[in-house]
Amino acid sequence: MRAVTFQAPGEVRLDEKPEPEIAAPDEAVVEIEATGICGSDLHILHGRVPVEPGFTIGHEFVGKVLEAGDGVRRVDAGDRVLGCFHTACATCAACVRGDYHRCADGRTFGHGSKLGDLQGAQAEKLLVPQANLTLRRAPEGMSADVALFAGDVMGTGYHSVAHAGMRAGDTVAVLGLGPVGLCAVQAARAGGASRVFAVDTVEQRLELAGELGATPLHLEEADPKRAVRAETEGRGVDIAVDAVGDPGPLELAISLARDAGTVSGIGAYAGRGDVLLGLAWLKGLTLRLGLANVIAHVDRVLEMMSAGLLDPTPLVTHHMPLDQAAEAYALYDNREALKIVLTP
Repeated sequence: MRAVTFQAPGEVRLDEKPEPEIAAPDEAVVEIEATGICGSDLHILHGRVPVEPGFTIGHEFVGKVLEAGDGVRRVDAGDRVLGCFHTACATCAACVRGDYHRCADGRTFGHGSKLGDLQGAQAEKLLVPQANLTLRRAPEGMSADVALFAGDVMGTGYHSVAHAGMRAGDTVAVLGLGPVGLCAVQAARAGGASRVFAVDTVEQRLELAGELGATPLHLEEADPKRAVRAETEGRGVDIAVDAVGDPGPLELAISLARDAGTVSGIGAYAGRGDVLLGLAWLKGLTLRLGLANVIAHVDRVLEMMSAGLLDPTPLVTHHMPLDQAAEAYALYDNREALKIVLTP
């Protein structure tokens, strides 16, 4: 089968790989209908996440179950399904608490041996372990463009406000308007936020955030801190979401949050960084950081997308065949695409 593989920093290519085979009762093989390129795939492309050369990458997928092991109960062969970007065992202490994103045996698709040695979804077929938790039937009539988001990007955007304890009437600021940030804008609006401020430097993304019901603020031209204070009677927002994963946006999020507010860091942080911890302490902020618990949210997110409360369709800007993966990665890396869907 054909699969997109990491070769070296800055280089991916389409290779022939062996077809996956079921080796455990809880596994399934899925024929891929659509798969996405995600911001975290760029960390692999640039070598920030170590992945072995020749490893199949990608972690977002929609497809049809070709075969399911004897222990798989929630889906059957022939079902159209979507997948979460990581697996969980359902039995460790973290999973029993419902913290599937902290599973002791969790594995992430397409991220090499350090994150579970689980081959990725940018391929014609995919082996899915722990299929009872990892897979969900796609709702009748839901397009691949929409279903693709439930198990990663929309689930992450939803997590960014749910994990922060957002309540109806809260004010929210979202920093960084990539797909996750724009999904966070939608989730905040759907959850009843009275005002959502959306901060970025890319005009097209700011315009889209405005169309989604947010107040767009250009990072370099609008002075977001002053603008947010002016619109919140000087208090700041109840929840500030950093959807970038960098000390700069995190520091701005701390500045934008009100006293005793919450900062939700959903971006992928790496290494050390300087932030205003003293200000966070003085303001009595709650910091909620970490990987999104998409397995816990996926069913609710699917229901909300089915009801039209969440709609990722405007975020998909490009459809490209799998054999143009290298060109697709270049487009995404140059910020010439917001979301790219690949089809085998």
